[in-house]
Amino acid sequence: MRFPLTLTSGFMSGFLSGFLSGFLSMAPIAAERSDTVVTDDWTDDWVDIVILANGPGEVATWVKPVVRSLQSKTATHAANYRISVILSPCPHASGQEPLILSGYPEVNRVQSAPHFFRFLLTGKTADNWDWHPKGVVVFLGGDQLYTVLVAKRLGYRTVTYAEWDARWTGLIDRFAVMQPGLAEKAPAAHQHKFTVVGDLMADVQAIADRTAITTALGCAPDAELIGFLPGSKPAKLEMGVPMCLAIAAHIHTERSHTQYVVGVAPNLSLADLTAYADPDSNSAIALLNAPAVTLHQPSGQSSGQPSGLPYWQIENGPKIYLWQRFPALDLFSQCQLCVTTVGANTAQLGALAIPMIVLLPTQRLGAVQLADGLPGLVSRLPGVGAIARQFINPLIIKTLQKSGKRFAWPNIWASREVVPELFGPITPAEAADLALDYLAHPQKLVTIRQTLRDLRGPAGAADKTADLILETVNYPKRKAVK
Repeated sequence: MRFPLTLTSGFMSGFLSGFLSGFLSMAPIAAERSDTVVTDDWTDDWVDIVILANGPGEVATWVKPVVRSLQSKTATHAANYRISVILSPCPHASGQEPLILSGYPEVNRVQSAPHFFRFLLTGKTADNWDWHPKGVVVFLGGDQLYTVLVAKRLGYRTVTYAEWDARWTGLIDRFAVMQPGLAEKAPAAHQHKFTVVGDLMADVQAIADRTAITTALGCAPDAELIGFLPGSKPAKLEMGVPMCLAIAAHIHTERSHTQYVVGVAPNLSLADLTAYADPDSNSAIALLNAPAVTLHQPSGQSSGQPSGLPYWQIENGPKIYLWQRFPALDLFSQCQLCVTTVGANTAQLGALAIPMIVLLPTQRLGAVQLADGLPGLVSRLPGVGAIARQFINPLIIKTLQKSGKRFAWPNIWASREVVPELFGPITPAEAADLALDYLAHPQKLVTIRQTLRDLRGPAGAADKTADLILETVNYPKRKAVK
């Protein structure tokens, strides 16, 4: 039975309000504690720091730098602090997040996403965790409402890290925000809760271990490194993989010392990815005149030494290493230049201030998918797809090129071109020549890096966030500022 929209909206609003009221009236499962600081030397207390996260990006770019800073700042009282990470469901999760988090030495306990709602409803974790009387719940990914609910369940204070949106301002104790504009948008009564810390993603580069990365790649610490991000879905991989191969082969003729690495998406096996480099499986290899490759995989350990990474060997050309650790942001943070498809990759690289060339080849692209309105709807009608590809696509591509539409996130943020976008029937030689120009003129790369940093803010957000978390453990309830 269908209800009128106003009725269903009112019902859901009332249901949510009633649910929150009931949930927030529950007694916490952790022991009672005061709303004010009892002693000056609060570092002698036992403290639980509970971090909420969800997907691989947040685990790598938010959780990792924050827990490192927390460990550094609590080193003299390390035994008093316990860091627990509770994962909530995420459609983009790889399933490896608990394993990745368990590998962080700063993290004491991890609960995987399938157990999240049971904990929320019953207060019991999968491993029957105990809780200290004092603690703080920290939002580093997921739904900000979970911070309120988990904190009420445990009786702890709350800190939310917010990039673009700060919600539940009346129920959260403190907000660590990326930019001042968020505080300005908040109700005046809650603006005292906001602290501008900057961009946590900017700290990933600062903590990346370049020696470990170059050792894994088998190259010198000062090697010139180009990273390829060809995508994770067939529509992008079909053109992205041949593009990467041909670009590397072209650059190799001019700069034989340059090293190359592909970030392998977690949904792809090496066999799946290599199929896009096979001319028998992918006709775009011939279309782009991409070179032949063979896949080499490590055969285990020898003489007690790691056998290295898998790689593609281009015939009469360079090796292209295949990096399966995900997310690979620490790897890309050490690249002089990245070549990427459009999408979230451009936002992550931009946040890391990594110069990039963004490719959007249209030889096989359903360009109508890039357009809004009537053209996109018409192209989806039965029997119209072939006509759209032949007649409508060229018109839409020309229109988009003339309009100056931007596809890379840094260019969208800046409302101008910060990183180059190659859009149209581009060739690998065009992209390679642009990369060669950047590598031959490193000051251009420096300029791009600085512009990207200016867009997102300086490093240091992790330390500021850690300070705020530790302050919030004993944050007293304050009367609203009128």
